[in-house]
Amino acid sequence: MANRSSNKAAVPEAKSALDKFKYEVANELGVPLTDGYNGDLTSKQNGSVGGYMVKKMIEEQEKQMSGK
Repeated sequence: MANRSSNKAAVPEAKSALDKFKYEVANELGVPLTDGYNGDLTSKQNGSVGGYMVKKMIEEQEKQMSGK
């Protein structure tokens, strides 16, 4: 099946780093994310990965902004 996602990376060079981060987060949460088809995962599982990624990115940015 073709990838029909309309998501475009703001910085295409960061795609591999974001993919690596996604798999790290999935592993931390115990979500069995694989390279390829993941249609057997629930919306809750997929959403938890994305949500936690955003949370961690915001926390890191806040640290950088506070100078810590």
